[in-house]
Amino acid sequence: MKKVSLPKSLAYLSVFAAGAAFTLPVTQLLPTIALQQEQKVAQFPGTTGQAVPSNFIATAVEKTGPAVVRIDSTRTSTRGRGSRQASGIGSGFIIDSNGTILTNAHVVKGSSRVRVTLGDGRNMMGEVIGLDDLTDVAVVKVSANNLPTVELGNSQNLKPGEWAIAIGNPLGLDNTVTAGIISGTGRSSGVIGAADKRVRFIQTDAAINPGNSGGPLLNQRGEVIGINTAIIGRAQGLGFAIPIQKAQQIASQLIAGEKVAHPYLGIRMTNLTSDLKQDLSRELGLRLSANKGIVIVGVARNSPAARAGLRPGDVIQQIDGQTVNTADEVQLAVEKTSVGGNVQVAVNRAGRNVNIRVQPGQFPVSQS
Repeated sequence: MKKVSLPKSLAYLSVFAAGAAFTLPVTQLLPTIALQQEQKVAQFPGTTGQAVPSNFIATAVEKTGPAVVRIDSTRTSTRGRGSRQASGIGSGFIIDSNGTILTNAHVVKGSSRVRVTLGDGRNMMGEVIGLDDLTDVAVVKVSANNLPTVELGNSQNLKPGEWAIAIGNPLGLDNTVTAGIISGTGRSSGVIGAADKRVRFIQTDAAINPGNSGGPLLNQRGEVIGINTAIIGRAQGLGFAIPIQKAQQIASQLIAGEKVAHPYLGIRMTNLTSDLKQDLSRELGLRLSANKGIVIVGVARNSPAARAGLRPGDVIQQIDGQTVNTADEVQLAVEKTSVGGNVQVAVNRAGRNVNIRVQPGQFPVSQS
């Protein structure tokens, strides 16, 4: 793809594979170096609500806590002629009594086997069944029977202001409990600064710290509604979790031994405004006639978009006959398509309406 220098004053949405991405480098995924602490900490705020019992947090933890595990992983990296090992701590939770565990991909990436510590203190080795980098979901399996399990809830109808409870092993402090509320839903990967992910995150102010990665986010009934995943650094109360319905979808494919498919186009795009139109026209030489839509500012070399003939300066108006108004809507529309299928992209090109058929490809992911 031809590189272009955008003006420093131009704030635009960077999108590859129709994946939106503001550059916010402070977002942090949360494995951490293993510590030797074994202290157990729990924090239980009270409530004066009349609709739920005052001990609902403790009740939720008693229900789910035994199925929350600690995951210790070791990854060997090679640099030049030498190699070194890095250790990390994460969390996970058991979803069936035969030892299937959900966690984050970044907790176990680079390890084929990990050490799992159960809530009752037992240690055993777990096999990494599969992982998906783009959603940060992984599945681990231990050889055991009759294990305690979590109850999965519904993450599709969450509302800001509902209770949220996090359980995990932050900084090696096993079985730590924190509580807060759902602060927001449907947060795009671009908005929170996780440009390489394809998830609509749940936002919570329940304290999430390094080592919480992979642990459950619960509702007030003790049902799992998300997998705790990331925080925004240099801020307080900005934690993010993968919705459990999305995690279940990915996990079922990993358990079946399937490769998770993520369709992409291979473009960078941003919402068109009058000021942006002037900047792009003047400084990049793009001929823009449309006044609204989503302007393509870059096309990846050898990408599906490039092969189909999409160009910088094309202003996207519709995807498969449906009007799109933001880059976020384009991303969602592409995610609903299939790899190798057909997508009709209607664009305004220098004042002409052009319909282009694109075959989405599989999002390229580094295997390192």
